[in-house]
Amino acid sequence: MSVKITVNNNGSLKIESATPEEVLLCDSTGKQFDLAGRTKISLCRCGQSANKPFCDGAHSRCGFESTVVATILPPPKAG
Repeated sequence: MSVKITVNNNGSLKIESATPEEVLLCDSTGKQFDLAGRTKISLCRCGQSANKPFCDGAHSRCGFESTVVATILPPPKAG
């Protein structure tokens, strides 16, 4: 299995992998987060989590709403 990222409606980004080594999550300086062997994590989209970048369920308390439908991205621009 490759890494699967699911955009949950009105919620988090759920990231799933077969093994912990498949997910490399880094901060803006390149330092890797220690995911403690997890193969499933959820990242905050609402901006209200007390444990950013991870989801703590704050989206359900703050009224975050976002429904996402898969689309096709245009090809990247050359150059």
